[in-house]
Amino acid sequence: MDQGQTHARSRRLNKPARERMVDRIREILMHYGGEAHRRDVIAHLAKESGVDTRNIPEDLEAAVILSFEEAWKDEARRAAYGLILRFGEGSHRWGVRMPELAH
Repeated sequence: MDQGQTHARSRRLNKPARERMVDRIREILMHYGGEAHRRDVIAHLAKESGVDTRNIPEDLEAAVILSFEEAWKDEARRAAYGLILRFGEGSHRWGVRMPELAH
């Protein structure tokens, strides 16, 4: 691991669990091209965690949804993460603004 990777990992470890969860959600959304249905984000995160995606624990699902919703409702955090709801408030289609796609 080079110095940059070590520093990035150190920053992630120092973040509260909810912020790390929002980081992961953002990374997963970027993996999907900037947006995805929340069930796909939850399944992706579960799979990465070694959880059977056919039987995702309710507490994991709730934690992911709560993390996104808390970040979405906070204007500063929403802007910092670039979070968007494709079809407005209450939408299950989550997204992020991807800088390389901005005009």
